[in-house]
Amino acid sequence: MAAFLNTMLMALAKEYSISEITVKNIIDLFEEGATVPFVARYRKEVTGAMLDEQLRSFHTRWQYLVELEKRRVAIIELLKELPDIPQSIFASINQAKSKTELEDIYAPFKKTRKSKADLATDLGLLPFSIALWQDGEAQSQKHFLALKTGFSEPVSYDAALAGAADIIIERLAQNIITLQQAKLCLQQEGILVSRVLRGKKEAAEKFQDYFDYQEPVRKCPPHRLLALFRGKKEGLLKLSIELEGGLPYALHNAIYVTPLGFPEVKERTPSREKLVWLEKAWHEKILAKLETDLLSELKDFAEFSAIEVFQANLKDLLMAAPAGAKRTLALDPGFRNGVKWAAVDEYGQLLDNGVIYPHPPQNKSMEAEAILAKTIQRLKIDWLVIGNGTASRETETFAKQMIKQHQLNCRCVIVSEAGASVYSASPVAIEEFPDLDVTIRGAVSIARRFQDPLAELVKIDPQAIGVGQYQHDVKTNRLSDALAAVVEDCVNAVGVDLNLASVSLLTYVSGLTQRLAQNIVALREELGGFSNRKQLKKVKGIGDKAFEQCAGFLRIRGGDEPLDASAVHPESYGLVKEMAHSVKQNISHLIGNPAALAMLKSAALANAENNFTIQDILQELAKPGRDPRPEFKYASFDEAISSIQDLQEGMTLEGVVTNVAAFGAFVDLGVHQDGLIHISQLADRFVKDPRDEVRVGEVVKVKVMEVDVKRKRIGLKRLK
Repeated sequence: MAAFLNTMLMALAKEYSISEITVKNIIDLFEEGATVPFVARYRKEVTGAMLDEQLRSFHTRWQYLVELEKRRVAIIELLKELPDIPQSIFASINQAKSKTELEDIYAPFKKTRKSKADLATDLGLLPFSIALWQDGEAQSQKHFLALKTGFSEPVSYDAALAGAADIIIERLAQNIITLQQAKLCLQQEGILVSRVLRGKKEAAEKFQDYFDYQEPVRKCPPHRLLALFRGKKEGLLKLSIELEGGLPYALHNAIYVTPLGFPEVKERTPSREKLVWLEKAWHEKILAKLETDLLSELKDFAEFSAIEVFQANLKDLLMAAPAGAKRTLALDPGFRNGVKWAAVDEYGQLLDNGVIYPHPPQNKSMEAEAILAKTIQRLKIDWLVIGNGTASRETETFAKQMIKQHQLNCRCVIVSEAGASVYSASPVAIEEFPDLDVTIRGAVSIARRFQDPLAELVKIDPQAIGVGQYQHDVKTNRLSDALAAVVEDCVNAVGVDLNLASVSLLTYVSGLTQRLAQNIVALREELGGFSNRKQLKKVKGIGDKAFEQCAGFLRIRGGDEPLDASAVHPESYGLVKEMAHSVKQNISHLIGNPAALAMLKSAALANAENNFTIQDILQELAKPGRDPRPEFKYASFDEAISSIQDLQEGMTLEGVVTNVAAFGAFVDLGVHQDGLIHISQLADRFVKDPRDEVRVGEVVKVKVMEVDVKRKRIGLKRLK
């Protein structure tokens, strides 16, 4: 175990370009129960100020190496129970760098049923097969006569030859060096081929681009791989990997063609007989196995890339600019069933709600206008926000005319309603608004999301937000864990108002569980609000460790302790007081005081031992509880454009980025069908990653390049 720890420390230190001591200290923190957000924010002296993304990657990699070692030990123990395992196998196992490599080495020894080669071995044909491999068929009669007395039962010469060939072919296919070299050839030179299955052309119309398709394995991008695998999963496409010329020439080298457990081949170039056996092993066993393995790895690679895209988009969405504490009235538009509306105060508390019918078939626009205008005036609404679903543009036209007609001091904007319907039918929404209709709950969610996207979106499963790429083709557990990590990082980066946060939001705070979040809310209601962070220790279940992990991310505004409104951790309060004393100032006089902080900075940073902590403290004193999210902006849709039929090539419009994929970005233009800016149209230069140019929620100016009404496709070019 000590050897493994040293190897792991060295590997992680090299991979992340940090010292082995730093690696060990980080691992110690994780083993003590520290979370990634806590370590990233409050243990910078330990990590050298590694970012949360780096620490998240480090944590995942560390766990992988631990699991790899556990599996390595387990396999070695299993092999020790089997007879005649070559020492070279144990050496290969100890050198394996991945789980896949480890399982490839172990695979030949975990059979569930006997093969023809196993039956031949049971007959005692192994020595004959070794002799046949070494000396060829020219000496086979002589070896057969010399060895047949060792066979467990009488076997004819022809049957012995066939059995020995079965052993040779199977063991060639089990040689890990042969497999690794052949796999490398397939990865570098293999062609991924897709063909439509017989009789499936009509059903597979959406995959028509892949009916007779081929592309080098090493060049196929993740989004195309996922499309191909979806076609395969639906029983419409057949995928295979082919190699021009068949057997890789590299395998002609003798080192690659020694059967597993056989004496090493001495000649530099294998004989023709050996190559024939290798050809048979290639076509009968090796290629099929490697094709299965490589397709599985390609799918994992594509899924991993898809998850990365989803994570990046989700982070952009969660970290989108909040409109802030504004009184908001949200409209969830519709035609036949009316427009549902809900008004909330600055803190997202429901003030009033209802349904209006300004559109066909009811056409009660005058009545709807009177209701909304009166409500906006009565409740002093700042913003009128409209969900971007069905009838959104018609509702926007109605709303703007109403605001102008009644001279209301209120602005109007269309916003994304993705996830609102999921929230409205969720247990969280039912518990919060048991007496409200599900559609009204959706309107409440739209209003709150406008005020604070992060606080509202944490209430629903991240997978339901819909900013992924082929997300339904990705393993659910893997995607769920990855997205939960993104939400956790975002929540803790922004911080949480302890006296306003929902249970859903508190659950993502470092060190807290859903039960602890519920207990916090229960005590908050009992106390009438927290007045200082120390009161967290009165919450049932929060001990010293949980307090350490969560306290710095929870804010209390207007409480007993000014620092409780900042990201300064309570463990550093003593340090802040010392710093304030050194410049003869009260802490309250330091907060937001540039002159005092400048004087403090020159004195405090002389201590290099906790330099990172001091810098963070100074930043917090300058702007306590600062929000890392950008300033709020919104798009202005062209009022003359309300459907895809209104679009014409050459138009210049403004829109909002709703999703970013590997091949480009989707943009909401207010026509109920997102347009696509292909990666080649994002900039007047080569773009490797669309996220280098645009992010979800960003307002962009675009030119309409193509409109296909029948296929509902809109091609766009981004304008600077």
